[in-house]
Amino acid sequence: MMISFAKMHGLGNDFMVVDNVSQHVFFNESQIRKLANRNKGIGFDQLLLIEPPPQPDVDFHYRVFNADGSEVGQCGNGVRCLAKFVRKMGLTWKHKIRVSTVNGIMDLQLMRNGLVSVDMGVPQLNPAKIPMGHEQQAERYSIQLKNESLSFGAVSMGNPHCVLTVEDVKHANVDGIGDEINQHEMFPEGVNVGFMQIVNDTEVRLRVFERGAGETLACGSGACASMVVGRLENKLQQRIKVYLPGGHLHIDWSGEGQRLKMIGPAEFVYHGYIEV
Repeated sequence: MMISFAKMHGLGNDFMVVDNVSQHVFFNESQIRKLANRNKGIGFDQLLLIEPPPQPDVDFHYRVFNADGSEVGQCGNGVRCLAKFVRKMGLTWKHKIRVSTVNGIMDLQLMRNGLVSVDMGVPQLNPAKIPMGHEQQAERYSIQLKNESLSFGAVSMGNPHCVLTVEDVKHANVDGIGDEINQHEMFPEGVNVGFMQIVNDTEVRLRVFERGAGETLACGSGACASMVVGRLENKLQQRIKVYLPGGHLHIDWSGEGQRLKMIGPAEFVYHGYIEV
């Protein structure tokens, strides 16, 4: 079967984006792993599948698959790419777009400066909803690894995040510690692990180990998670910049129980066809 797709990225976090509105496509885990291979396939961190809306008050539904073929509930960089994709491909002419995911509805806005604003919803702090193996909500938790015990903050942004505070992200053991925490029994569905360096109360540097993909150049939901953890500890202001290896994002969050906004870029790389 020959399918149409686009290669896109948000700050270097790259995607294969597939229109499943005007064509009908199904991918199994093996196919996704082959397509994600950077030497023998297209190469990407995640596959984004855009589907018809399941209800009248939304424009599209979208699904996210990691490079290992596993499906996840959210991708902050990916949803910005979705907004640019549906406009460029003529699937909508709206500047304000509503999309549904397995975790709820998101509102997107294509801005005049070319950036995309995303309402990421209310961060979930209840351990059961992250999910993680703690009964009581807290600002900080501890985890025992093979060689050390670490303190972290945790939040769900539609996908689970563990955020570690480090002195210098350049020297953080992102792959080693990230992989160990992702496989820890405390996180039954795995977890994205952020390594956050607070530069000042309006700037953060961040590297993220993403479950199912490893370290990526950027993680939108991870940037949001770093804001939540830092702000709950009274270390960050309401509006901050999060600097990732691939670029920066603007995050706005007034505090617990409030909706969080993320603003950042999304770029086309190319459009193509591939036989699956």
